[in-house]
Amino acid sequence: MTPVDALAFYGLLPTEDPRHWRLPVVPALCSGGGALFGGCGLGAAIEALERTTGRPAVWASGQYLSFARPPSVIDIEIVEAARGKHVSQARALARVDGEEILTVNAALGRRETPFSGSWAIRPDVPRPADCPPRVLFERHQSTIMSRIDMRLARARPMEDFPGPPGDGRAALWVRLPGLELSAAALAIVGDYVPFGIGQALGRRAGGTSLDNTLRIANRVSTEWILADVRVHAVADGFGHGLVHLWAEDGSLLGTASQSTIVRLWRDDDASPATTGADTTGRANATGRANATGRADATGRRGAR
Repeated sequence: MTPVDALAFYGLLPTEDPRHWRLPVVPALCSGGGALFGGCGLGAAIEALERTTGRPAVWASGQYLSFARPPSVIDIEIVEAARGKHVSQARALARVDGEEILTVNAALGRRETPFSGSWAIRPDVPRPADCPPRVLFERHQSTIMSRIDMRLARARPMEDFPGPPGDGRAALWVRLPGLELSAAALAIVGDYVPFGIGQALGRRAGGTSLDNTLRIANRVSTEWILADVRVHAVADGFGHGLVHLWAEDGSLLGTASQSTIVRLWRDDDASPATTGADTTGRANATGRANATGRADATGRRGAR
């Protein structure tokens, strides 16, 4: 498969105004709940920020406000609030029919220094080829989940739930076939704190992302990315955690942190279909239906 860049992967379209981009919402960018997958929204915004400023992302933080479903088109406006010699501070405002659905703040740039280092410790897990695949649900057919290859490096399969609580640690090998490594690609892989929440609770549970902050450490070519999930706490109906992103050679690519609305799955979300991706039943998008079918306080519909 010939690798493509993030622009082609997301279908992100430039306009006559270099500060405006358009993102058609198609099923291949959506979760199993039929709405834009949170990591895809953040990733597309990061790609637009990098191309508009001409600088690589250092960090980007997205706040999910509402949902976007096919066949809507998202208008992404880039505002470079401050541009220095080496660093730009900018934001991306994503709207559908004038309604803001996602806000991304970011810093972008590069500085040459004579020193560097990495002090995080990667977990000792089997190679991707030695790990079992996750299971794809029927509702994930033709969605972003069907474009992702995932292997359980340190995690329980769906059939083990409900079970005893875990230690808050879980790990997945993730591969995005055909997509070049970029900050926009890491945004998808970093969107897995909700997966770790189900593992930590020992329940068929996940969550709706309220935010996602991605910090880039290194851009190392790698086929597989290890998502090392560390759940910190679940309290008052919300979950909080961190994902370390590792290359196959052990390089730290970056980190991603999230807070989520914790939700249990519905029984009809827990039916596996074929081997492939995402057995959590987690859509983790900017909108899904919850168990009651009512929208939550953010205007988004929860999953399960």
